[in-house]
Amino acid sequence: MSDAQQQYRPHKRPRHRAPRALTALAAAGACAVALAACGDGDGDGGGTTFTPRPSPPATESFTGSPPAPLASAAQSAIESARASASAAASSAYARASEFEASVSAEIARANAAAEAELKDVKGRGNATSDVSLTGKPRSETGGLLAVVVNITNSTDSTASYAVQVDFHDPDGKVVETHFVGVEDLEPGERAQPLAISRKPPEPRLTAEIAKAQRY
Repeated sequence: MSDAQQQYRPHKRPRHRAPRALTALAAAGACAVALAACGDGDGDGGGTTFTPRPSPPATESFTGSPPAPLASAAQSAIESARASASAAASSAYARASEFEASVSAEIARANAAAEAELKDVKGRGNATSDVSLTGKPRSETGGLLAVVVNITNSTDSTASYAVQVDFHDPDGKVVETHFVGVEDLEPGERAQPLAISRKPPEPRLTAEIAKAQRY
């Protein structure tokens, strides 16, 4: 080939590679965005992930039966309360029995006679003015409610007395009744038998003279 031909040989135009470069840059940018979004936040420019906390279910309008665990817990609490109440009642009854066991057989017989005497008495009886009640400290009765029945023979002759003592709950309902009596009380003489409740300390009870008969 001559020098002239070499001088006039056309040169090939280089291919335009800009699109490939742009494509590579775009891919690199996408990877960078993906890495930023998946980063753990340790780097200065790392992305932060957010996990929403689930809201608790609304229970204000709940109308169905409680879940089994809740129902079971409630039932256990009820049974425990009943057992405690039963134990308290049994304990009170036992303490009352022990306290009354120290009372003489003669007083027990007089109390039984008083109950029989008041069986047919109408109204409150004829001797309420001769009888009054005085509370006895629980420290002396093992925590039991006990009242002293003060009976004074205000007549000028020997007399026997029968007294009915009712115990009321806070609602005024009679929950327990006891009978006490004394026999052959001399004129002006005073006797002080006890009326002891067998109920638990709570709820608080109130004692009242329901009947008092002189015979």
